[in-house]
Amino acid sequence: MYVAVKGGERAIEASWRLLEEARRGDRAESELTIAQIRQQLRLAVARVMTEGSVYDEELAALAIKQAAGDLVEAIFLLRAYRTTLPRFGYTLPVDTERMDVQRRISATFKDVPGGQLLGPTYDYTQRLLDFSLLAERQFEASVDARNTPNAPQGHTDEEAPSMPRVVTLLDAEGLIEQERPSENAPEPTDLALEPLLIPAERPVRLQNLARADEGFLLAIGYSTQRGYAGNHPFAGEIRFGKVAVEMDIPELGFSVEIGEIDVTECQMINQFSGSQAAPPSFTQGYGLAFGHSERKAMAMSLVDRALRAQELGEAVTAPAQDPEFVLYHSDNVEASGFVQHLKLPHYVDFQSELELVRRLRAGYAASQTGEPEEDAA
Repeated sequence: MYVAVKGGERAIEASWRLLEEARRGDRAESELTIAQIRQQLRLAVARVMTEGSVYDEELAALAIKQAAGDLVEAIFLLRAYRTTLPRFGYTLPVDTERMDVQRRISATFKDVPGGQLLGPTYDYTQRLLDFSLLAERQFEASVDARNTPNAPQGHTDEEAPSMPRVVTLLDAEGLIEQERPSENAPEPTDLALEPLLIPAERPVRLQNLARADEGFLLAIGYSTQRGYAGNHPFAGEIRFGKVAVEMDIPELGFSVEIGEIDVTECQMINQFSGSQAAPPSFTQGYGLAFGHSERKAMAMSLVDRALRAQELGEAVTAPAQDPEFVLYHSDNVEASGFVQHLKLPHYVDFQSELELVRRLRAGYAASQTGEPEEDAA
């Protein structure tokens, strides 16, 4: 037994060395740097930060490099590191209406206060491979782009255009549900400290969906569009930009801005036929993610609205409307771990299954020939 254990240890250590060689690749090629991943694979970095529940571009880039581009593994690495971090406290709610907007679109109104801002997006590109990217070119900038006359200089708070939420246009007429914070509402459960329990209130569901696997949310959200929920969504507003993060400092007696983060927010507008207690109106689904993560935020908002079926008095008929099904199966770290544990040794379990199948087959053969089972065996 001791020899087997030592042999297993040596094999595992050799596997680690092979993994490092496979990750590095051909050493004749330049090694991929953390800065390159952070700058040029920003969408991957945004997903790892969102689902890893840590806003740190450098750490997310490091996890992507260490995982050789496997984003689910990178998310796992970042989550594991997160558990080692001390908790200093909670920041104040982020005010996304004061966002320094880089992209803002609405599919419900053509002319919205503040205007439509396309910003960086693949939406209007042709999905054709750009073979010019295969050519490795070195560019030497003689002048810092930030100092050139034609470079965007950004804007001050005074210059920033006012961009109130699109839903305020409907809110002014009372055509959309009004979501207002309640003074007596209890503090929401922190899923980083407490386990998920069903039934789950909306704040808990939103926490779960924010770090849920993007592919899972995309599929569940897509199912609602194909009729597996009573939703007809409109993209009320999608905005991407920087928001300030503030924290109360008890010693000072007031809040202090501790930094800025990039976020993507989506408010999805849905029809609602009304009930005995509420007239017909529009309802909302909400999504928020770190970085530029429009697909994730949109899918999240679709699923959020579907999960509100019971509280809105709608019939629960589809998987997307079942909180237990959606919330318990949305986490890619848990799902990946449970699926991949099948690669671990199950020798004893399989031998017992094998013996059982042999006995059952013997019994079946005996029943076909009319011989006693023990003779057939």
